[in-house]
Amino acid sequence: MVKVSVVTLLTRNQLAASEAHAASAQSSAGSGDTTSGSVRVNVVPICASCKKIRNDKGYWSQLETYISERSEAEFSHGLCPECARTLYPEVARDLG
Repeated sequence: MVKVSVVTLLTRNQLAASEAHAASAQSSAGSGDTTSGSVRVNVVPICASCKKIRNDKGYWSQLETYISERSEAEFSHGLCPECARTLYPEVARDLG
């Protein structure tokens, strides 16, 4: 039997810290740091096909590696229901 699980990127504490950071950035934006009043957003270059991310030195790495090197996030891998059906149709059919 195949067990399907959801990948969780942020723990509750990390999510709270992220929300606090976003609120702080928005507050700073409102105090004149930007002329439009919007929050500055960093763009992460990601491959549309394989989802690897290009780092500041131009090297491509897996999403998990990129995020792990820049945060305290830990990854747990599983399959979403759609991928489970695509990769293991006979098992998904048996599971209903």
